[in-house]
Amino acid sequence: MSFVGFYGEWFLSACGSKVVAIHTKEHSDGDASEDTGSDKVLSFAVSASGKLMALTDDNKRLVLFQSEPLWHCISIRWVTRRCTSMVFSQAEDELLVADKSGDVYSFSVLEPQREGELKMGHLSMLLAVTISIDDQYIITADRDEKIRVSHHRSPYNIQSYCLGHQQFVSALQIPSGHPQWLLSGSGDGTLKLWEFESGRRLQSLDLRQLEDTLSTDPVKGLNRAVFCVRSSPTGRDVAVLCEGVMKVYMFTLDQNGIEKLVPHSKLQLSHHPMDTDFDIEGRLWVLSDSTVAPLQVFSLAQNSWESETVNDNLSRVTDILKTEWSTTDSFQRITNRFEYLYKVGFDNVNNYLQKKQQRIIEHQLKRTMSQKAKCNKRPKEESDEVLIKPSV
Repeated sequence: MSFVGFYGEWFLSACGSKVVAIHTKEHSDGDASEDTGSDKVLSFAVSASGKLMALTDDNKRLVLFQSEPLWHCISIRWVTRRCTSMVFSQAEDELLVADKSGDVYSFSVLEPQREGELKMGHLSMLLAVTISIDDQYIITADRDEKIRVSHHRSPYNIQSYCLGHQQFVSALQIPSGHPQWLLSGSGDGTLKLWEFESGRRLQSLDLRQLEDTLSTDPVKGLNRAVFCVRSSPTGRDVAVLCEGVMKVYMFTLDQNGIEKLVPHSKLQLSHHPMDTDFDIEGRLWVLSDSTVAPLQVFSLAQNSWESETVNDNLSRVTDILKTEWSTTDSFQRITNRFEYLYKVGFDNVNNYLQKKQQRIIEHQLKRTMSQKAKCNKRPKEESDEVLIKPSV
């Protein structure tokens, strides 16, 4: 798994077993730091202020970092199951961790050595978790197409469900500037906009229908699981990534329009994207599986997203990134990461009807053969009786 995040002008990335923090503008020799481990990073989260960062690996370690005054590790704790998603509370006093068994654990930031406490649970695997801007609601998404909105202080009290996806829900995002809205992406290839407190769906877009009819895209018509949804600092722009698609789908949020979520453009990439995020200036950074140019930056100018030319800052960040990851398999793209999450349907009714019809035919056949056997037996018995009849 590969992740991208920003803290002010710091570019943060986790991939393979390394975490890299690079300042995007300063040119000092000590602007890159890393934390290495033997296991791969499974989940990654940055707090709203960017002062805190957390990650978990496949060895079930939960590592908490602080960026001020210098980058340093605050604590290393352990999770019960492998983590799938994490989020900091807006107050930055709590870290919520969702795992594969369907549970959400709460880890204190103020008491970094305290063990996690079970907060809530689903009956299905959790794939995403986020928290409302006012810290009032915990929003969780699972493999069974459900999005649940629970009260933060009393998670057993469910506020609403956001229902409508046909496959697992893999991405959640509350856009900046729109605290009442929720964006969700799914394995059914749709992007949906919700008013999450009431569970009302405002809009649904099928990303497959956004393609041109003459498109030669090789994955057209196949499953396009949405795995990343990001909103810009202003909340106006939304970027969406899909599994196996070398594009970034850009949308515009319009609170006053009839259609709140409006398709804007498609940014063509030369390699498969692994993650993306906006920086504080509203530029979009895309991390791809290229070993030559792993980073690409897009900026909005005159209502059009254009790829920035390679400048000193971008070149320096890219060089550091390639150096730090040169000895790892960080750039190897994870293919079919969601394949095991798709539900396979079984047509048991047709199978049952076919077997029933076969049993009826076999029964009728046996009955017919039995009747024929009886008919053949009667004339023979009558002829025997005639032969043994005594003569007068």
